[in-house]
Amino acid sequence: MKDSNFVKIYTGNFAFVNRIVMELNALDISPVVKDQSESAILGGFGGTLAPDFQEIFVHESEVDKAIPIVESVTKEMQP
Repeated sequence: MKDSNFVKIYTGNFAFVNRIVMELNALDISPVVKDQSESAILGGFGGTLAPDFQEIFVHESEVDKAIPIVESVTKEMQP
């Protein structure tokens, strides 16, 4: 997502990404999730070495509101 108004705020597994997206949506932040393995499969290239690898992007105007959510969720979900 180069040359766009979106900033990557998190990279991680499906469970963390879904939880973060849910929390962001609750604050009316619309994240974009990029799934490398799904993109590769749809493009006909097969899977990737990291099938649980996803990235979350938010608009640059929402980064300040989104980062504390990511930090809170990741801290909460650590063993």
